[in-house]
Amino acid sequence: HVQLVESGGGSVQAGGSLRLSCTGFGSWRSTYCMAWFRQAPGEERERVARIDSDGSTKYTDSVKGRFTISRDNAKNTVYLQMNSLESEDTALYYCATSVRAIYDTWGQGTQVTVS
Repeated sequence: HVQLVESGGGSVQAGGSLRLSCTGFGSWRSTYCMAWFRQAPGEERERVARIDSDGSTKYTDSVKGRFTISRDNAKNTVYLQMNSLESEDTALYYCATSVRAIYDTWGQGTQVTVS
């Protein structure tokens, strides 16, 4: 059983920065691909960034050049560094991984509010 716990959300002014963390517990493996998703009120959930076990990354266009996903396998943790935040980045952010099926394991979410 894998559990994911996010932290690091909060409120920030436009142009500011936040760093989200997602730590894996239980049967988490460093070979797992990890991803950050977000969902704003009234919007569909979208994948923001992903990082594979080899460290390769992919971003949605709206965050390229502003967000950086990284991982520290020794700490079972994946990070999302968010810079130059915009009001459009306001959302509930989730980390997710694929244990037995694609993105079948999710954290509880952490709120990011940009004003």
